[in-house]
Amino acid sequence: MSKKTKFRVGLIGEGIQGSRSPALHEEEARHHGLTLQYELIDLAQDGRKAGDLPQLIESAERAGYDGLNITHPCKQAVLPLLDELSDEARAIDAVNTVVFRGGRRKGFNTDRTGFDLPFRDKLGDASRQTIALVGAGGAGAAAAYAVLASGTERLFVVDRDQARAKALARRMAERFPQRLLVTSDEVASVVKRADGVIHATPTGMQGHPGLPFDPSLLRSEMWLAEIVYVPLETELLRAARKLGCRTLDGGGMAVWQAVEAFEHFTGVKPDARRMEAHFRRMVAGAAARAT
Repeated sequence: MSKKTKFRVGLIGEGIQGSRSPALHEEEARHHGLTLQYELIDLAQDGRKAGDLPQLIESAERAGYDGLNITHPCKQAVLPLLDELSDEARAIDAVNTVVFRGGRRKGFNTDRTGFDLPFRDKLGDASRQTIALVGAGGAGAAAAYAVLASGTERLFVVDRDQARAKALARRMAERFPQRLLVTSDEVASVVKRADGVIHATPTGMQGHPGLPFDPSLLRSEMWLAEIVYVPLETELLRAARKLGCRTLDGGGMAVWQAVEAFEHFTGVKPDARRMEAHFRRMVAGAAARAT
């Protein structure tokens, strides 16, 4: 166990005021007799942009932060600002956790585990030979890695940015040469051929309302996995459930990526089930206050 008992960490991203991460990390720290201060560094406030990321990272390091979580739209932009990457972060080409230690910045990707564990738990018995991935950013890359590693044979990568989709497909093909990866900018053409869909764009997030695609493209025998967790019940999830699809909300990924990040920050292994129970209580409490 780490001898250090006080920690300061933060989250850099855009439109993150609804994040559960501060309460999730701070409460788990208390259970271990630690003091952890978790701050939000929101690009949507004070006129900051993703271009300010180098200064924000440097400021946090100078201020004595132990580490940072990184979210949309910075998971790939942060890469050149780091001294070292974990093997998984390098393969996925995205970082969501940065640790400052010994004057160096090391980047990790805990999103892969964050997606994989709840996916196996809730949809482990569902057919996943062919999957449509909508969104080729950092979260999408982590989900792609997870399902290809678990045996998915064909992955359709859909993104309005064709260059980004092709770059992700190329990286995954190098890592998983026996799998078929196809890119497209047209959702309808790939969803009809898929066993399930992973939605990994910001659409549906607080501050990014709406639907990423027409949910009537889904069929009742399909499943839908959502990455967005604020709100937990997105418009897309509601539509999928009405159609009879099995679904996975973004809460599991939010919790399980935090579990691994907490250990990177503190050196202490957290109680994952306790963190998940805390997360679900927070969501239920927020829902009750809204009614």
